[in-house]
Amino acid sequence: MNYTSLGKTGIRVSVAGLGCGGNSLLGLGRGASRDECADLVRAALDLGVNLLDTAEPYGTEDIVGAAIKGRKRDEVVISTKSRIRRNGELITPAAVVESLEQSLSRLGTESVDVFHLHAIAPADYDFALNEVAPALEKAKAEGKLKHIGITETGPHDPSQQMLSRAIHDRPWEVIMLAFSMMNQAARRTVFPTTQERGIGTLLMFVVRNIFSQPDRLRAELKALADSGTIPKGLSETPEPLDFLIHEGGAATITEAAYRYVRHQPGVDVVLFGTGRREHLSANIAAINKPPLPEAAKEKLHKLFGELTGIGLDLPDRFQSRK
Repeated sequence: MNYTSLGKTGIRVSVAGLGCGGNSLLGLGRGASRDECADLVRAALDLGVNLLDTAEPYGTEDIVGAAIKGRKRDEVVISTKSRIRRNGELITPAAVVESLEQSLSRLGTESVDVFHLHAIAPADYDFALNEVAPALEKAKAEGKLKHIGITETGPHDPSQQMLSRAIHDRPWEVIMLAFSMMNQAARRTVFPTTQERGIGTLLMFVVRNIFSQPDRLRAELKALADSGTIPKGLSETPEPLDFLIHEGGAATITEAAYRYVRHQPGVDVVLFGTGRREHLSANIAAINKPPLPEAAKEKLHKLFGELTGIGLDLPDRFQSRK
């Protein structure tokens, strides 16, 4: 496992972080028991993953708490989150702090390493900054959290309007953002500033369905080609991203997706999700591999560098509610 610093927080983190939400929910998404899910987390820790990212809305904090029980607390980096809306209404700063305290109880710890305001829409940013952030700073002074973070709502803010403001403001020490081979805008709009200011970065939406489901990728590329956004020929080949797969390149599209983002300047941790042990090693190995060949990266930038909001599908459980 490779390790790095999470911005200027001073926290040493594995470059591969286990995401405890998404479609897999550590295995809950496929019907695994909570004990089986905790075993999966333990297996990730045994493979060198030290950052676990969960959230109150995921319903997996208690699983993470069970998995880390008995381990040295300073050997595990816990990132969790709270929403600032419930039932469509903004909640009070006191309610956010109460959510933090409930998270601490479920996790079985006195403090979390990073506590994020979760999926903040552009319209809610002023409230998050001016009303909620001071309450979190007080909670930080009381030792309930070590660093304050904020995460974007990729599917509802594809141009990253909220983060384009947040990266210039205190007290955000860590951000979580969507970034992938086909959603590259952060190279220009986010990472230069996070690097300059020492803000830690956690990546989400790196693979999601678009790179793990070939039919989804082909359908997306066809739509882009039909609209004239990408060359038409790219959608007419059975394997449109096969230029990434070759000796010296990547073995799979998923591996290429992980390797592309991992080595982007400004990236600290690549979050991956899984509900199956057999996928743990493969995902971790891909994230730890060297960069893609320069020619492949240049072609990805040429083809997809100007795209916005591609591959930002919500988890399947939310899609089904539409």
